[in-house]
Parts: sequence; structure tokens; C-alpha cells
Amino acid sequence: MSASGGTKAIVAALAANLAIAVAKFVAFLFSGSSSMLAESVHSLADSGNQGLLLVGGKKAQREATPQHPFGYGRERYIYAFLVSIILFSVGGMFALYEGYEKIKHPHEIDHWYWPVGVLVFAIIAETFSFRTAIKESNQLRGKKSWKEFVRHAKAPELPVVLLEDLGALVGLILALVGVSLALATGDGVWDGIGTLCIGVLLILIAVILAIETKSLLLGEAAGVEEVRKIEAAMVDGDTVTRIIHMRTLHLGPDELLVAAKVAVRHDDTATEIAAAIDAAESRIREAVPIARVIYLEPDIYSEAEAAKGPDREASPGGPAPHPTGH
Repeated sequence: MSASGGTKAIVAALAANLAIAVAKFVAFLFSGSSSMLAESVHSLADSGNQGLLLVGGKKAQREATPQHPFGYGRERYIYAFLVSIILFSVGGMFALYEGYEKIKHPHEIDHWYWPVGVLVFAIIAETFSFRTAIKESNQLRGKKSWKEFVRHAKAPELPVVLLEDLGALVGLILALVGVSLALATGDGVWDGIGTLCIGVLLILIAVILAIETKSLLLGEAAGVEEVRKIEAAMVDGDTVTRIIHMRTLHLGPDELLVAAKVAVRHDDTATEIAAAIDAAESRIREAVPIARVIYLEPDIYSEAEAAKGPDREASPGGPAPHPTGH
């Protein structure tokens, strides 16, 4: 996995979550707190999340094959989608079930110092993990807001870890509030309410991640800045005079496909056109290194054809032919 995959943040989150999961489960055994049980499952789910992200990053490094000629870069999107759909949802649904059971059959929390101590330890550990994820993300975020970074990041690992850690911190605070109110009032219902809140939080994060990773799986174009650099590099003003139309597609977080029809002069020879296209490809790769798969088609620019607008039926996702053939 490339540095942009946030491997350091994933490993930090994995180590923190494994330690926290063990501590929470021990606290549950001694106290009987449903919030602690829900948080134990939450931390185990988070550990599984990081494991899947690491597996996806490893599988994405495989070389292209005749069956998969564009490689396996999208493996990272698939495993991030599995994280959002399966593990977050499992953790969220379990928390909802456990919270309902605790509200329906409340009981006092035993040995209060176990859940309180473990929650304080977990908050400290998750803060360290969250800080690492923020530091790694800032290297890529630039001037984007956090919302824009999560929505438009092409590498799914860092947004997943960021939302994971944020959800974990908020969940720990909810658990601590629920346990504290249960201890203060002697009513175990508050522990169940805290558990329900944790479940709602996890499912909300799962929905957000599913929406974002679904967009990546469907195939996203290059960012605005990358498109600008590609367009500037492609046209030399001599042989390649303009771009007739262009499309880009992320084959993975670190690999971009560029396909374009470019205008050349009508009196250029085939040798001159071939050399110009080779030069344009070289300029594009220098300007945007992740543009590794480039297809340029030469054509003669026509004002009349351009005035008709883009040919939707020749485009991916264009309208289906009319049943009558018209």
C-alpha cells in the first residue's frame, strides 16, 4: 500500500482497538455493563475493519493479468465497502439489540471502577489513534475542509479510519455518560440508553461510508486540479492543437486512466502525429504521475461537429437506442 493509503494510521488504530477490546470485555465481565459489552464488540469490529483495509491494500498491489488488464487497484475500494456494510453494521445492530435488552431488563452495574477506568483508558488510546489519523490525513488534505476530504478522497483508508476513530471517541463518551448516570441514579436503564446511542452512531457512520465508497466503486473521475494539469500538458499548440473531448477514471487510488480525442493538423504526417501523441503522453505522466494508462485518439477538429454538442450515444452511460431504430 502506498503512503497515501495511510498504513501508519491503520496500524495505530488496529493496535489501539485490540488493546481496548480486551480491556472493555474484562470490564464487562466484572461489571455486567451493557455499554461495555457493546463497546467491546465495537472495538472488535473496528479491529476487523483495520484488518480488512490492510488485506485490501496488499491485494491491490498484485500485477495486472490478462483477465484483469487494468490491475487490482479497486480491491482497496471493495474492502473499504465491506468495512462500511458488514462490520460497522454488525457492531451497530448488536449495540441496538443489547441496549434494548438492558432497557427491558435493567440491573445495577457491579464494580463501577472497572467500566469507568477502562473507558478513561480507552478514550486516551483512541485519542492517540485519532491524532495519528489526523496527522496522516493532513499530509494529503491540503486546503480542503474535513468534509471535502472525506467526500472526495480517492484513497478510502484514511476517511474510514478517521470516521472510525471519531465514532469510537464519541461512542466512548456516550458509554461513559450512560454508565455514570446509571451509577448516580442506581437505574441500569441509563446504561441501556447509552448503548442504544452507540448503536445509532455506528449505523450512521456505516451509511456515510457506504455512500462514499459506493461512488469510488462505480468509478470516479480525476479531481479538478488533476484534470487541469492533464489538459495543460496534453496540448502543445503545434501538432496537438486542442482537446476535442476527454474522460478520466480512477482504476485505483494511485492509478488513473486518461482517454481523449485530440485535434491534430490535417496536413501532418502519420509519423508526426505518432510522435506528437507519444510526447503528449510523456508530458501527462510528468504532470500527473498517477496517470499511468493513457489512450489518445487523433482527429481533425470540426467547428460544425463541435456545435452539435457531445455525442451521448457514443458515451458510456449514454441513452439506449430507440426500439424502432430511430
